[in-house]
Amino acid sequence: MNSRDLLRITSRTFALGIERLPRILCDATTIAYLLLRVSDYLEDNEEMESGEKVILLNLWTNILREEEKVEILGGKLTNANTDNPDAIVAQHSREILQHLHSLPYEVQEIIVHHVINSTQGMARWTKQGPTVRDEKDLDDYMFEVAGRVGYLITQLFAWYSVTIRRKEKEIMPLAREFGLALQTVNVIRGIREDYDRGWVYIPQKFIQDMGLTKEQLFDPEHREQALKVLDMMTDKAERHLRQALQYVKSLPWWQHGIRLGCIFPLMFAIRTLAVSRHNVQVFESEAKMTRAEVKKIVFDSTLWGWSNFWLERYYQELNGLPGV
Repeated sequence: MNSRDLLRITSRTFALGIERLPRILCDATTIAYLLLRVSDYLEDNEEMESGEKVILLNLWTNILREEEKVEILGGKLTNANTDNPDAIVAQHSREILQHLHSLPYEVQEIIVHHVINSTQGMARWTKQGPTVRDEKDLDDYMFEVAGRVGYLITQLFAWYSVTIRRKEKEIMPLAREFGLALQTVNVIRGIREDYDRGWVYIPQKFIQDMGLTKEQLFDPEHREQALKVLDMMTDKAERHLRQALQYVKSLPWWQHGIRLGCIFPLMFAIRTLAVSRHNVQVFESEAKMTRAEVKKIVFDSTLWGWSNFWLERYYQELNGLPGV
């Protein structure tokens, strides 16, 4: 199975954006994404205890540093549950690393640096346990798993584009916000699934301010207070998404492929947020876009995504807000 196939089985929606990037950036971002999916699998899977996860995350870090052989990890994952697409990616880590080493050296350095930092952050949080006390804790976690990804893609874009390189320092804070925006929506979308596996990423302070416990958050008898907690999370997501929109608007309009690689996930996130807002279904299963909405976003963005004026209007439309 090649890297593109692995990308598509793990995330069709992310694949839509990554595959619009210029060829070398598409290859580099695909590999970076797959390496991070290996880290995600080691952090998130339900087959291991937290201590074993920390050991394997540290092993993966050493493999990325070329201090350990990737076959050691492969030997520990032979019985992984391949119903989970991330497990399949993890089992192909040797081939993914081979593809990594075929990329330009500077690109390899960017990818490895950020994947190592993100993996170490995941190990720290796995060791710490499923306790997110306040918004600061949540931002710390989301920075490790997503904010750093914003840095990673921005440095790849800057390596490729002189224009982006000139404004790299200026847009780096927005790159962090881009990552936090997507991850906040991901947290909202996965509230029920995460709870079922023992994690609640909603800050305890948000829950306690409404007089609830984690368990009561999912109890139908406390829906009114739970929806107020959800409102806090959607408001937070909205703040990050506004900054993420500024990030996308800062990318050169003529580098349409790079813009689309960011516009697609941003607009998917905005629409998912709109669907999730004040929606009790979030606590029961998962609120998500329809396939028709995905197709329309892809079509509309491909046609008009070069225009910052259009991006602003489309953001408002997808978010269910009055037009500007």
